[in-house]
Amino acid sequence: MTDFSLIETLRWQPDEGFIRLRLHLARLSRSARRLGFPQPIDATTKLDETVAEATAPLRVRLTLDPQGRIAVTSASFVPLAPETVWAVRIARTRLDSSDPLLRVKTTRRAVYESARAEYAQAEADEVILLNERGEVCEGTITSIFLDDGSGILRTPPISCGLLAGVLRTELICGRKARVGRLTPADLDAGRLYVGNSLRGLIRANLIRS
Repeated sequence: MTDFSLIETLRWQPDEGFIRLRLHLARLSRSARRLGFPQPIDATTKLDETVAEATAPLRVRLTLDPQGRIAVTSASFVPLAPETVWAVRIARTRLDSSDPLLRVKTTRRAVYESARAEYAQAEADEVILLNERGEVCEGTITSIFLDDGSGILRTPPISCGLLAGVLRTELICGRKARVGRLTPADLDAGRLYVGNSLRGLIRANLIRS
């Protein structure tokens, strides 16, 4: 497995620096260890160099290849308005919960791209993928969260076949979310959210087609 790189996508704010940096670096290091990649010892230095002269919010993308080479790129970033609601749909594309690469963030994204391509941008802001058992896993770029009225968000377990998202990890560690299996029917029985570390938690409206 050497035909892909690990990825971390971070948000940088002029008044805050990198958002959730510790969690991003911890995931990158853990993923590198799991796959036998060299440890990303220069990651922090390269990130800091990239934003050294920045004065506005940035989307920063770091990749680590099997030889340990780190590349960092950045682009301007406009945060979503707090009242934003995304339209989401469920993909026909299925994830295989036994695939170990679903648990790490890599440049191997064919299955997510296939799911996203099922709907035009005007039809869906995000697309949810299920596994071979019909359980809710994740979006193409987000983790899934359900407010079921318990006061704590519910999010699918890693064993369903999904990425340990950085925002997801933060919410679980902060006891704002708990792990629990979700079916498509469950998504109609509460308030749905999607989210990632770049954009935060986003209210979502599931559209059945």
